[in-house]
Amino acid sequence: QVQLVESGGGSVQAGGSLRLTCAASGRTLGGLAVGWFRQAAGKEREFVATIDWRGYISSYAESVKGRSTISRDNAKNTMYLQMNSLKPEDTAVYYCAADLGVGVRDKPFQYAYWGQGTQVTVSS
Repeated sequence: QVQLVESGGGSVQAGGSLRLTCAASGRTLGGLAVGWFRQAAGKEREFVATIDWRGYISSYAESVKGRSTISRDNAKNTMYLQMNSLKPEDTAVYYCAADLGVGVRDKPFQYAYWGQGTQVTVSS
């Protein structure tokens, strides 16, 4: 069993930055595929970013590409999402996700473990 806990969300003005953190426990992060998703009010959960187990390969949604960076520190059992140049349309609950495996995955059904989410609100 894997437990995930997100932190770092908050309220910022457009153009600002936030760094989300996801702490994993119950299993070594190094053996897990990981990713970030978000869900805005009234919308379906959508992919944000994913990174392979070594941190060498990453993939991003077009909506955040160039503004966000996903990273992981397997020794600390922690993953991160640095978000810059935030826009009001980035407002959502952000979730980290994990599953057994080592590759990049961009579909919610590919993940068995989810955090409780952290709210990000961007005002114009």
